[in-house]
Amino acid sequence: MMTPEPLQRELTVGQVAARSGVAVTALHFYETKGLIKSNRNQGNQRRYPREVLRRVALIKVAQRLGIPLAEIGKALQSLPDNRAPTAADWRVLSAQWSRDLDERINQLTLLRDRLNGCIGCGCLSMEACPLRNFGDVLGDRGPGAHLLEED
Repeated sequence: MMTPEPLQRELTVGQVAARSGVAVTALHFYETKGLIKSNRNQGNQRRYPREVLRRVALIKVAQRLGIPLAEIGKALQSLPDNRAPTAADWRVLSAQWSRDLDERINQLTLLRDRLNGCIGCGCLSMEACPLRNFGDVLGDRGPGAHLLEED
Protein backbone atom coordinates (compact mmCIF):
# COMPACT_ATOMS: atom_id res chain seq x y z
CA MET A 1 0.00 0.00 0.00
CA MET A 2 1.32 3.44 -0.92
CA THR A 3 1.63 6.06 1.78
CA PRO A 4 0.51 9.54 0.80
CA GLU A 5 3.13 12.21 0.50
CA PRO A 6 3.08 14.84 3.22
CA LEU A 7 1.39 18.11 2.30
CA GLN A 8 3.71 20.83 1.15
CA ARG A 9 3.58 23.86 3.42
CA GLU A 10 4.20 26.24 0.55
CA LEU A 11 3.09 26.16 -3.06
CA THR A 12 4.64 27.54 -6.21
CA VAL A 13 2.71 30.09 -8.25
CA GLY A 14 2.10 27.37 -10.85
CA GLN A 15 0.64 25.05 -8.21
CA VAL A 16 -1.64 27.80 -6.89
CA ALA A 17 -2.76 28.59 -10.43
CA ALA A 18 -3.49 24.93 -11.17
CA ARG A 19 -5.35 24.35 -7.89
CA SER A 20 -7.35 27.59 -8.00
CA GLY A 21 -8.05 27.83 -11.72
CA VAL A 22 -6.66 31.37 -11.71
CA ALA A 23 -3.99 32.43 -14.19
CA VAL A 24 -0.47 33.05 -12.94
CA THR A 25 -0.72 36.65 -14.18
CA ALA A 26 -3.88 37.16 -12.13
CA LEU A 27 -2.12 35.82 -9.03
CA HIS A 28 0.74 38.26 -9.61
CA PHE A 29 -1.82 41.05 -10.04
CA TYR A 30 -3.60 40.08 -6.80
CA GLU A 31 -0.25 40.18 -5.06
CA THR A 32 0.58 43.67 -6.36
CA LYS A 33 -2.81 44.83 -5.06
CA GLY A 34 -2.09 43.33 -1.63
CA LEU A 35 -4.88 40.75 -1.85
CA ILE A 36 -2.53 37.81 -1.36
CA LYS A 37 1.04 37.46 -0.13
CA SER A 38 3.95 35.24 -1.01
CA ASN A 39 7.36 34.54 0.42
CA ARG A 40 10.53 34.30 -1.64
CA ASN A 41 12.81 31.30 -1.50
CA GLN A 42 16.61 31.46 -1.82
CA GLY A 43 16.26 31.48 -5.61
CA ASN A 44 13.88 34.49 -5.33
CA GLN A 45 10.92 32.40 -6.49
CA ARG A 46 7.46 33.03 -5.07
CA ARG A 47 6.16 30.54 -2.53
CA TYR A 48 2.60 30.82 -1.25
CA PRO A 49 1.27 29.42 2.01
CA ARG A 50 -1.49 26.83 1.45
CA GLU A 51 -3.99 29.26 3.00
CA VAL A 52 -3.74 31.40 -0.14
CA LEU A 53 -6.01 28.91 -1.94
CA ARG A 54 -8.94 29.88 0.29
CA ARG A 55 -8.19 33.59 -0.15
CA VAL A 56 -8.11 33.22 -3.93
CA ALA A 57 -11.43 31.36 -3.82
CA LEU A 58 -12.90 34.18 -1.73
CA ILE A 59 -11.59 36.77 -4.21
CA LYS A 60 -13.11 34.92 -7.16
CA VAL A 61 -16.52 34.55 -5.49
CA ALA A 62 -16.54 38.22 -4.54
CA GLN A 63 -15.57 39.23 -8.08
CA ARG A 64 -18.41 37.13 -9.51
CA LEU A 65 -20.75 39.04 -7.24
CA GLY A 66 -19.49 42.25 -8.82
CA ILE A 67 -17.61 43.47 -5.76
CA PRO A 68 -14.76 45.80 -6.77
CA LEU A 69 -11.21 44.65 -5.99
CA ALA A 70 -10.70 47.67 -3.72
CA GLU A 71 -13.61 46.48 -1.54
CA ILE A 72 -12.31 42.92 -1.59
CA GLY A 73 -8.93 44.22 -0.49
CA LYS A 74 -10.44 46.13 2.44
CA ALA A 75 -12.30 43.03 3.52
CA LEU A 76 -9.22 40.82 3.30
CA GLN A 77 -7.24 43.31 5.39
CA SER A 78 -9.64 42.60 8.25
CA LEU A 79 -8.57 38.93 8.26
CA PRO A 80 -5.43 37.52 9.88
CA ASP A 81 -2.58 36.74 7.47
CA ASN A 82 -1.55 33.52 9.15
CA ARG A 83 -4.63 31.39 8.41
CA ALA A 84 -7.21 30.66 5.77
CA PRO A 85 -10.51 32.55 5.94
CA THR A 86 -13.07 30.54 7.91
CA ALA A 87 -16.82 30.11 7.49
CA ALA A 88 -17.27 32.68 10.28
CA ASP A 89 -15.05 35.13 8.37
CA TRP A 90 -17.14 34.57 5.26
CA ARG A 91 -20.38 35.25 7.16
CA VAL A 92 -19.04 38.61 8.34
CA LEU A 93 -17.80 39.58 4.88
CA SER A 94 -20.93 38.40 3.10
CA ALA A 95 -23.15 40.33 5.52
CA GLN A 96 -21.24 43.51 4.65
CA TRP A 97 -21.43 42.82 0.93
CA SER A 98 -25.07 41.75 1.07
CA ARG A 99 -26.23 45.31 1.78
CA ASP A 100 -24.24 46.62 -1.18
CA LEU A 101 -25.56 43.87 -3.43
CA ASP A 102 -29.15 44.58 -2.40
CA GLU A 103 -28.66 48.25 -3.26
CA ARG A 104 -27.16 47.37 -6.65
CA ILE A 105 -30.01 44.96 -7.36
CA ASN A 106 -32.51 47.71 -6.54
CA GLN A 107 -30.70 50.18 -8.79
CA LEU A 108 -30.49 47.69 -11.66
CA THR A 109 -34.16 46.77 -11.31
CA LEU A 110 -35.10 50.44 -11.36
CA LEU A 111 -32.88 51.00 -14.39
CA ARG A 112 -34.43 48.05 -16.22
CA ASP A 113 -37.99 49.10 -15.44
CA ARG A 114 -37.54 52.74 -16.34
CA LEU A 115 -35.42 52.03 -19.39
CA ASN A 116 -38.08 49.73 -20.81
CA GLY A 117 -40.71 52.41 -20.29
CA CYS A 118 -38.68 55.01 -22.14
CA ILE A 119 -37.76 52.86 -25.08
CA GLY A 120 -41.39 51.73 -25.28
CA CYS A 121 -42.49 55.23 -26.28
CA GLY A 122 -40.26 55.14 -29.36
CA CYS A 123 -38.55 58.52 -28.94
CA LEU A 124 -35.26 57.09 -27.64
CA SER A 125 -34.38 60.52 -26.28
CA MET A 126 -33.86 60.69 -22.53
CA GLU A 127 -32.77 64.32 -22.97
CA ALA A 128 -35.86 65.69 -24.69
CA CYS A 129 -38.59 63.22 -23.70
CA PRO A 130 -41.85 65.21 -23.32
CA LEU A 131 -43.13 62.75 -20.72
CA ARG A 132 -40.11 62.24 -18.48
CA ASN A 133 -37.84 65.25 -19.09
CA PHE A 134 -39.81 67.99 -20.82
CA GLY A 135 -37.58 70.92 -21.77
CA ASP A 136 -34.54 69.06 -20.39
CA VAL A 137 -35.33 70.25 -16.84
CA LEU A 138 -33.21 67.43 -15.45
CA GLY A 139 -30.16 68.95 -17.12
CA ASP A 140 -30.31 71.74 -14.52
CA ARG A 141 -29.66 69.18 -11.77
CA GLY A 142 -26.22 68.41 -13.16
CA PRO A 143 -24.73 65.18 -14.48
CA GLY A 144 -26.17 61.79 -13.65
CA ALA A 145 -29.26 59.71 -14.06
CA HIS A 146 -31.55 61.63 -11.72
CA LEU A 147 -34.74 59.71 -12.43
CA LEU A 148 -33.02 56.47 -11.50
CA GLU A 149 -32.04 57.81 -8.07
CA GLU A 150 -35.56 58.73 -7.03
CA ASP A 151 -37.79 56.31 -5.15
